[in-house]
Amino acid sequence: MALPFSRFADYFMAVAKTGSLRKAADQLFISVSAVHRQIVLAEEELGVSLFERRPNGLKLTLAGELLYADLRTWQKGFQITQKRLGEIQGLQRGSIEFGMISALSESFVSTVIQSIHQQYPWINFQIHVLDSDNVADLVMNADLDFGLILNPKHQHQLQISAFIEMPLGFVIPKQHHLANKEKIYFSDTLEFNHILPAEPLIIHDHVTALYKKQDFHPQHKIECNDIRMMIALLRQNLGIGLMSYLDAAPYIENGECVFRTIDDNGLHPITVALCVAPKRQLSRIAQIMMNQIIAEMEALKLCMYKHI
Repeated sequence: MALPFSRFADYFMAVAKTGSLRKAADQLFISVSAVHRQIVLAEEELGVSLFERRPNGLKLTLAGELLYADLRTWQKGFQITQKRLGEIQGLQRGSIEFGMISALSESFVSTVIQSIHQQYPWINFQIHVLDSDNVADLVMNADLDFGLILNPKHQHQLQISAFIEMPLGFVIPKQHHLANKEKIYFSDTLEFNHILPAEPLIIHDHVTALYKKQDFHPQHKIECNDIRMMIALLRQNLGIGLMSYLDAAPYIENGECVFRTIDDNGLHPITVALCVAPKRQLSRIAQIMMNQIIAEMEALKLCMYKHI
């Protein structure tokens, strides 16, 4: 960050680095005359020339070199001051405590954590990976800064800051026979192994209701209560899965699997929601992290639309 108390410092440093008033002006997005005026005023005030005017550009004089070195020292000192001010604001000390569902373990959340860690390396994280109901309870009791949950049920006790609706569909390994079909019907899948979510996974009820409505009974199936295990089986090309886009998002986006939505009037998408308790006072760093999560959720939404 530039020194906020001296416009001249920005202008001088830019000219010293580029050796040109025009290049410095372009770099700073201002006029050449504005840069020139600051340099001239400073030379008049200091009583020395800071630059030698040459046909091929500007070169620092001895006085200019001394000023340049001092400005670099002042900038480094100001960076230390910034860190101290950050500590006062709670950006360099403290912790963020939040909860999330296991389906997000390999998602955008880790990207946000990495970003926060790089910007504010002194911040500690306490992450609770639990089922959706337990995360919601902790958020409602104000025991967590925020939570990422599925299908929030207690909207009056939770403040929903952002959400994404994730469709359900067939997740198919790229090398599978069905991967090249643009639209898949249940009848197309009868001869293949179905990898299905079991209880207590939330999507179990959705899938069970869908199969019942379609009066569909796969001849070959593997039932599993862990999404990561289901994904591992899919990656081994052991069948096709029926799950939400969220569950397989990293593998859909890197091309290992394809996703085909299921068109059914009674089939509702899974909602992923970022929630807070209205009564909890959030720290500034928790708010910063939430804003980054919201941005990543919007990016995921755009990416999802490209694959469905």
